[in-house]
Order: sequence, then structure tokens, then C-alpha cells
Amino acid sequence: MHVLSGIDVQNAVSMSEAIELMRSAFEALSTGKAVAPLRRHLDIPEHNATALFMPASFPAQNRLALKAVTVYPGNAAAGLPTIHALVMVFDAATGRPLAMMDGEYLTALRTGAASGLATDLLAPPDASVVALFGTGVQARTQLAGVCAVRPIRRALVVRRSPERAERFCREMEATFHFPVEMAGPAEALEQAQVVCTATTATEPVFSPEMVSAGTHINAVGSYKPHVREIPGETVAAAKVFVDQREACLTEAGDLVIPLKQGLITEDHVVAELGEVVAGKTPGRRSPEEITLFKSVGNAVQDLVVASRALENAQTGDYGTIVFL
Repeated sequence: MHVLSGIDVQNAVSMSEAIELMRSAFEALSTGKAVAPLRRHLDIPEHNATALFMPASFPAQNRLALKAVTVYPGNAAAGLPTIHALVMVFDAATGRPLAMMDGEYLTALRTGAASGLATDLLAPPDASVVALFGTGVQARTQLAGVCAVRPIRRALVVRRSPERAERFCREMEATFHFPVEMAGPAEALEQAQVVCTATTATEPVFSPEMVSAGTHINAVGSYKPHVREIPGETVAAAKVFVDQREACLTEAGDLVIPLKQGLITEDHVVAELGEVVAGKTPGRRSPEEITLFKSVGNAVQDLVVASRALENAQTGDYGTIVFL
């Protein structure tokens, strides 16, 4: 069995490769060719934390996968990762375990790649400015995903901790070689054509009147019914696309809360992203539309990236082989 570290996964799968893997994952999920049951939640109230368990099956790839994730928002204050994860890959024909790998970077990679795909399908073609809410590992891959599909020339980072935001800006400037600057929510949304929210916030991170016509939003931070990043009025005004309809309508406070408030109905969700990939539903229909991609993530995404990481590790001499 192969064991891969986060660095091994990072070396094995590029962002561009991961975005193409998301195309196949979302199309398979939306057409019934892959299965990802709703995740199981285990709340850990004494630490304001959550454990998540996510299985998936992709028969065409002869693979099963299981991801276990812990989410500890309080870790951010100590400068620690808020998400820890492990992913296991199995041979679907025999049940034999093939690989176990660190899931922290893999989760960030596939989440950023999903937003990259959504941006490719839904954002204005000439988008050049991105606004980022969040400065953690998820924000890094959100920026990478958007930059892989649009000619981004500037990024605006909405700060909560100025010190961390300043450090993040310098790191991202060194990586992407364009200006990355701190800004307030209103300034960032006034200038950006693409907005990514990757925070641990429990309430909206901007006001609805700040969002300009033609904006595309990737919202990836909220994964519980009572937690949201996006104002209900913005959700109601936007064309909403999701990674998995049942999961988002059950788990995502960005949708669940405006549903309960009567601002939207379940039919307000235009389509799953896989339906757009498959050509069943168009993406952006006009330059003035506000589009919103809401993602809670699913294990089919993890499966395709983990499987590719395993394949590339076997040919590229990444990781360690262990015998159990």
C-alpha cells in the first residue's frame, strides 16, 4: 500500500490537472456514474469542532475511497491548520486497500480546483481581479484555481487579522507575480469580477449591496445548516449552481437559511456543476448575471484526485510503500 504525504500529493497532481479531474468527477456524480452519500457528521462541542466521514464509489475507475476529516476553527488563532484529513483508496473489485494519504492538501487542492472549474464555466471570460475572503490554505488554492482559468492580474484580500493578511499577501505575490493587496469588503467587491469566500465565518462576510452585476462568487467555507458566508439577498439575486444538490440543500447554511427565510425555494438552484459540464444546463447566460457556486465538497472529488496521485506516485517514485 502506498502512503503519501501532503508534499507527495502536491508534487503528484497539479492544479490544472485537478481542474480537469473535477470535470469528470462532477459529470459522473450528476449523471449517476459515481456515488457519494451524504457525509456523516460527528460534532465535538467541547472544542467547537466537527469530524466528517465521506465515502465514494466510481465504478468506471474501479475505485472506492473514504475520507475522514476533522474541522477545528479555533486552530486558526494558534496559527494551526483548521482542517486535518486522511484519504484511503481501495480497489473496487477486490476491496484491497491501495493507498492512504494526507488529505489536508488534497482537500484544499480539490476544493480550489472545483472553484477553478466553476469560474471557468460561470465567470466573465475577461475577469482580471479576484477578491479573497480568508487567508488559510483554502484561500491559497482558491486563488490558484481561479488563476488557472482566468487572466487574473490583481487580488484583493479582505483582512480579519492584518498581520496574517499581510503575510498572506506577500506569499501570494511571490507565487503568482501580480499585486496582492489588503482591502475592505466594499472596496474588494467593487473592483473584483470573481469573489472567493473560504472562511470560518458564521455570518455573512459582506453586505448584499456591495455585489456588482456580472460578479461570480465561489462560496466554499460554510458546510453546516446554521453557518453562512453569503447574505440571503445575494443568494436570491444570483443564479445558483452547486456541487451536489442534495448535500447543499441539506448542509449549506448559505442556502438553508434563505430557504427558511422564504427568500428562495429549492428550485432556485439552477443546476449542479456536473449538469453544466455535461451540457444539460447552460452556465452564465448574460454579462450582467450574478452567479454563485456553492460547494460543500464530496468524496468523489477526493477519489479522483487521490487516484491520480496514486497513479502518478507509482510512476514518479513519490511516497512510501508499506506492507500491512
